[in-house]
Amino acid sequence: MSQPSTEPAEKLRSQPVRTSENQLFCCKSIDKLIAESEVPGQRLQKSLGPWSLTALGIGAIIGSGIFILTGTAAAGENFQAPSILHAQVLDIIVNFLRGGGMAQVLMHGRPPAGPSIAISFFLVALACSFAGLCYAELASMIPIAGSAYTYSYATLGEIFAWIIGWDLILEYVVSNVVVAIGFAAYSKAQLASFGINLPDRWSTPVWESGHWTGAYFNFPAFLIVFILTVLLVRGVRESAEANNIMVAIKIGAILIFLMVGGALVNPGNWRPFAPSGFGGIVTGGAIVFFTYIGFDSVSTAAEEARNPQRDLPFGIIASLIACTVLYIGVSVVLLGMMRYTTFVSGEAAAAPVAYALKALGASRWSRSVIVVGALMGMISSLLVFQYGQARIWYAMSRDRLFPKFFSAVHPKFQTPHISTWIAGFAVGIPAGIFAISDAADLSNIGTLFAFVLVSLGVIILRRSQPDRPRVFRVPLVPWFPLISIVLCGGLMTGLTVITWVRFVVWLVLGLLIYIFYSRRRSEFAKR
Repeated sequence: MSQPSTEPAEKLRSQPVRTSENQLFCCKSIDKLIAESEVPGQRLQKSLGPWSLTALGIGAIIGSGIFILTGTAAAGENFQAPSILHAQVLDIIVNFLRGGGMAQVLMHGRPPAGPSIAISFFLVALACSFAGLCYAELASMIPIAGSAYTYSYATLGEIFAWIIGWDLILEYVVSNVVVAIGFAAYSKAQLASFGINLPDRWSTPVWESGHWTGAYFNFPAFLIVFILTVLLVRGVRESAEANNIMVAIKIGAILIFLMVGGALVNPGNWRPFAPSGFGGIVTGGAIVFFTYIGFDSVSTAAEEARNPQRDLPFGIIASLIACTVLYIGVSVVLLGMMRYTTFVSGEAAAAPVAYALKALGASRWSRSVIVVGALMGMISSLLVFQYGQARIWYAMSRDRLFPKFFSAVHPKFQTPHISTWIAGFAVGIPAGIFAISDAADLSNIGTLFAFVLVSLGVIILRRSQPDRPRVFRVPLVPWFPLISIVLCGGLMTGLTVITWVRFVVWLVLGLLIYIFYSRRRSEFAKR
């Protein structure tokens, strides 16, 4: 009785369907992707509902950014040594079009957004909303782990899938290293305020600004990643429940800040509202985009959602709306409490929310709540990104582009335990050694590039497979996806030249690995 029902699925899984004579542009069949997700030994546990998915998105989006990057983006960045590498790509393009040269290009960093950072948050949310609609349609059609990597494999071809998968690895690893280092520094400072002083040799970076610091290892940064890795291996339901609690705590902390800080606002601090004009707004958006990339993590949970066709679009869109309201509220209150120039450097730049409350004499109770909320924000962000990172590696391994052991599933917990452990050490060890100050930009450019390809994938699938069922449909195709492409591309021009150079170097390294390893092992390789 069972043989007739399993034979089509087995045949679908074993025989690749070539869509092009050129391996680089071969796309994976969506039906084959879904069939492969049900292979015994590689099947993930389906335990997430719509609110757990929304909490995953909020957990990733509201992390260290709302407590740190708001002040940095408002105050701008300034480097002492002028260099073309520190200039904005947008500034270079504008000056070249105006005067045919680069004489007026700002090579000392990026101009301040000031209180208009609230508009930056809104514009970034607008760009993310168009990209989020595209994610929602593809997630409802292709409820498979892997996010933009899997969508690109199904729509654009193997080479684009590899590029975006390699790109997402950069996004997740680098951003989590930064958050882990930030968590360690924040925890160390808060413990010191209670008279508990951690030894510098075991709680500070080993390598910073091109030289050895004398420290042995940043143990708190490694420890938090290790603890979260154990939790993720134990099971996605347990991880989601822990994330739900942390999300509730940090939302409560943000609401308390809005009430306490709102009473300390001086309207004069909102003037001038946009000290650098529209260029400063775009620059601020390019910086704070780092805070919004978390909704991508919702789509990596597709295989563990109970009803992915319905719940994934809900989780993506709901998390974006909730986080946009909170971000704009925090930026308006924070920049009303103190002038944007206050957050240029020092303690004010490292922890602007906590600094503003302390400087204006807020109660110790409210400041303690904000500290707890900030720590919960960092932990939940680490948790969700470590979760998403392991699913990317798992999906690429299942497609034979990574070694097979990456897609092994724990027989008891039904989680990709080997990928999760490797992801944990890939983040924990660098976090214990390095201090990375400008890694947020690398995550930004990688994510924006992923959004562009996902938006393009919606247009292509509407043309190539118009009759495939879509539980959620992006309205006004191709215009909405094209708007997403234009907005994301525009934000990429707000990043500095050195960020583009590092991004290209990372992609070249990935292409070398693809050429000499992954291309030969792919199911589309001619044997």
